[in-house]
Amino acid sequence: MFSKYIRHLDHVRPLSTLSINRWSVAGALHSPNCTTWNWNKPSGLGLHLDPAEFQAAVKWWLGMNSSVGSVCPFCPDITLDPLGHHAVSCRHGGDVAIRHNHLRNIFTEFCCCAHLSVEAGNDLTADHSHTRPADLLLTNWATGKTAAFDISVTSPLNTLTLLEAGVSAGSAAQATETRKHMANDAKCNELGWLCVPLVAETNGAWGKEAMEAFSQLASRLAAHTCRLKSAVTFELYSRLNLHLVRANATAILTRYIQS
Repeated sequence: MFSKYIRHLDHVRPLSTLSINRWSVAGALHSPNCTTWNWNKPSGLGLHLDPAEFQAAVKWWLGMNSSVGSVCPFCPDITLDPLGHHAVSCRHGGDVAIRHNHLRNIFTEFCCCAHLSVEAGNDLTADHSHTRPADLLLTNWATGKTAAFDISVTSPLNTLTLLEAGVSAGSAAQATETRKHMANDAKCNELGWLCVPLVAETNGAWGKEAMEAFSQLASRLAAHTCRLKSAVTFELYSRLNLHLVRANATAILTRYIQS
């Protein structure tokens, strides 16, 4: 029911009545596979949200103001915004690094299940440098070359991409892909690697290159496990986005005074 509501949000509240910030969020929620996290079956494998996490996630998705004038405990000079942009993007407190590592580990798990040779980098710290060309290396990914996967999460409410995100869903991820290529292509070419940014927006929309990589990975895993590619693809997105939503909810609960 919640996913159905999100898909038809524009019929309930026309986008033309929203501010540019809320327009960007509403657009991101219509991206492919964005709501897959909500279809996970609760299990002992951690494929669920506890009540506090779920409430925080739903409030954030629906654009409900939970800040109540709160100040970020890690950034005393910053008052938390109603849409949670700072909470899910704050680089202090370790939430960004933990979120990144969870997404990296899930992608690595699926690669291993597909019998792909994957080499993971060291866990990130709060002062991680974004000039590093890869978080994961996969040999023989395409045309015999090693793929250098660089995983990152960006917000559609970033001031650099806010206007574009209000017009086209996925614009923030696309802009981050471009920046990753500008920063890493020269080094990757020198090493004979393919630079492949895997960029997610905080609301669960993934960039074009990530979706292409996930499709290729799902094809390989489906062939090895004799499963339908569509089922593998759904499982991959639902696992990734569930952990993305949980990490965002944790960051919000850590910083906001819940009403």
